Amino acid sequence: MLFTACQNQEQDQQNTLNWYKGNLHTHSFWSDGDDFPEMIMSWYKEHDYHFLALTDHNILAEGEFWLEIKNNWQEAVFNRYLDRYGPDWVQYTDSAGIRVKLKTLAEYRPLFEEPGKFLVIQGEEITDSYNDKPLHLNANNLQQFIPPQGGSSVVDVLQRNINVVLQQRDELGVPMMVHINHPNFHFAITVADMIALQGERFFEVFNGHNMVYNLGDSTHMDTETMWDQINIAYALNDRPLLLGLATDDSHHYHRKGKLWSNSGRGWVWVRSESLDAESLIASLEKGDFYASTGVTLKTLEVENNTIQVAVEQDDNTYTIQFVGCMAQDTNTRILKEVNGFQASFQLKPEYLFVRARIISSAAPENPVENIKNQMAWTQPVVYNALR
Repeated sequence: MLFTACQNQEQDQQNTLNWYKGNLHTHSFWSDGDDFPEMIMSWYKEHDYHFLALTDHNILAEGEFWLEIKNNWQEAVFNRYLDRYGPDWVQYTDSAGIRVKLKTLAEYRPLFEEPGKFLVIQGEEITDSYNDKPLHLNANNLQQFIPPQGGSSVVDVLQRNINVVLQQRDELGVPMMVHINHPNFHFAITVADMIALQGERFFEVFNGHNMVYNLGDSTHMDTETMWDQINIAYALNDRPLLLGLATDDSHHYHRKGKLWSNSGRGWVWVRSESLDAESLIASLEKGDFYASTGVTLKTLEVENNTIQVAVEQDDNTYTIQFVGCMAQDTNTRILKEVNGFQASFQLKPEYLFVRARIISSAAPENPVENIKNQMAWTQPVVYNALR
């Protein structure tokens, strides 16, 4: 069973927990992002994030990697990087065109990490495919590079990649997490595919890339509906529920708008004992977090089978919806809706699961697709007869 916001803990234990904001899906010049890791880290830290994972495609930021500057636009990016960090830090040659040696994670991590303030998490976007379908998974707190595993079907490819991450975690005894990325990217991953997977706990209910169809289209369901459909199947089969992440999937740091994949569109707030990978992943796996595209919660608790949600008050208006279903239902529905800054919902044994969706009257600061409102999603919870 999944719980949120530290239920079943004593009050003194709750007081030791803090909320940490982070992004688990980010790209740099190590693959197909368009800026240097240090510049990206600086942006997130300066915008009050507490943790960031750089998750470049099929590579870890280790070893020697020289970037060839190919055009005037990239040269301008390089000059900004050089101006900020200086020739003592930036290693490059311009004898036959500019080539820049990218800093490894081990090199740039000490520039940014501060205990309790900012954490850098090593990650990789394991980028695989089946036929013409792109199949991407993010592995965070990965310790060793994992090449794409391939397979004989969509499910087989995904499962092989999930398994190898879980195997590395077990063999090294280090907490790691793997999640399904943007299932509607090229509409590659279906609800049936994800229901068939074993050991997958997370997926992106929101992804800030400009090509991922969070809202679906005329023949494909949106990712939030997919989430509920998967969890209905999981709950009926007594499986741990799938948890929903919001991420940037940022690639573009110099061009902004709907045509680009930008920073600051989606993130998670995680309630954790400390700002380290082990504690964050433990909280994520327990469901002690929420996903957001702009909404900040003041309260998120589950006590005495009651979900309590309160929004940090501002000049916007809010609608808090509790979404769930019963065992005989084939779809979720809004069980309760409150217009205001706070609301609560009483869980009952007949509900398969219930989650909250919080909708702000404010538009996203840098919207993607046709998404009109800032939102937050809490994780699904179930009735617990012991509390």
